[in-house]
Amino acid sequence: MLAIRLQRVGRKGYPVYRLAVQEAQRHPSSGRVVAYVGSYNPHTKEASVQAELAQKYLDNGAQPTPRVVKLLKDAGVKLPRWVAEPVSDKQKSIKNVDKLRKNQPKEAAEEAPEVPAEEPATEAAEVETAEEAPAEEPVEEPAAEATGEADESK
Repeated sequence: MLAIRLQRVGRKGYPVYRLAVQEAQRHPSSGRVVAYVGSYNPHTKEASVQAELAQKYLDNGAQPTPRVVKLLKDAGVKLPRWVAEPVSDKQKSIKNVDKLRKNQPKEAAEEAPEVPAEEPATEAAEVETAEEAPAEEPVEEPAAEATGEADESK
């Protein structure tokens, strides 16, 4: 069975791919290639596909990979009915939908207003601080006397 897949070429850190038709049981980099039907540069998103040649292999049963299906579709190649079109990220089903924040019960949303309930406690602390402030003023005067006593001892 034949497969149409991407074969990596290009230098290190800058991959460029060929659309290769080869035996499906072989490794993409070392298997015998039947034909090259195009190329793809992921950096520039430029793809060049020989549509007629790709169509010939698809009609004879070559299985394209999901990425190759996208490239062939963009190139205008008519895909057979048996080719499974890849599912985009937007169409993928979400596992554990009930764990999403938007699907959480409203009790969690009611807990959020409890956080502002702490603010009055902060105001009460400010009132206590204001009450302590007048008490500190008389304390400052003895502190000045203590400083004077410290000077005398030197």
